[in-house]
Amino acid sequence: MENKPSLSIVKIGGNVIDNEQLLSEFLTDFSELEGHKILVHGGGKKASEIAEKLGLKPSFSNGRRITDKAMLDVAVMTYSGLLNKQIVAKLQQLGTNSMGFSGADGNLIQSEKRKNMEIDFGYVGDVIHVNNKLISALLLQNCLPVFSAITHDGKGQLLNTNADTIAAEIAISLSKEYDVELIYCFEKKGVLLDPEEENSVIEVLDFEKYEILKNDQTIHSGMLPKLENCFKSLNNGVHTIVIGNQKALKNKATATQIKL
Repeated sequence: MENKPSLSIVKIGGNVIDNEQLLSEFLTDFSELEGHKILVHGGGKKASEIAEKLGLKPSFSNGRRITDKAMLDVAVMTYSGLLNKQIVAKLQQLGTNSMGFSGADGNLIQSEKRKNMEIDFGYVGDVIHVNNKLISALLLQNCLPVFSAITHDGKGQLLNTNADTIAAEIAISLSKEYDVELIYCFEKKGVLLDPEEENSVIEVLDFEKYEILKNDQTIHSGMLPKLENCFKSLNNGVHTIVIGNQKALKNKATATQIKL
């Protein structure tokens, strides 16, 4: 059986993206990762901050952002504009040739507006197609794609899309060609047994243990969709998944490894 080339897909979010020093340290470590790599970023806190300056009030349901027309404009400006270009510029400074994309660019990620009869999430997209051929072509040119959390529906409408989901869907789509490692990087050391105790990291989390911790509400809110993406990815060809802080880029033993 032919060995597939390795590919690291890293999603960065949480407080790391809002802290200039942490972001700089992360991007330095990320730029030193060997082999092909892709970066996916969120930036919800910055979007909320800019929205409030404009007199808009961010709205959420169970940790998921509700995006009306005004909030979509802020999300596009913040994610695909300000944050994406700042990250690309810093990677260029580090000698890592990168290009920033939304899902609309090159038709890289197409979504459909979320269907939910109980809650109208507004202009929120769920991924339906990833253009893995074009992403592979970029990687073969030694160009590192940097994805913001904005996609499109193919009919001219931009959509705010969960960055964890984007990372998972890209990982799944490229797993046929690459040996994919997916790393979710944020300010915590991993998935915690006690959110108040920084060192209560669960070293290995399998689906059975996840179900138990979900049912007793040890794991809840924003961590649930992240872990749902993890298990979906593992069931669809992704090789390795790690959740932790930036130290996980160089040493996976410091973080939570997700297994089936």
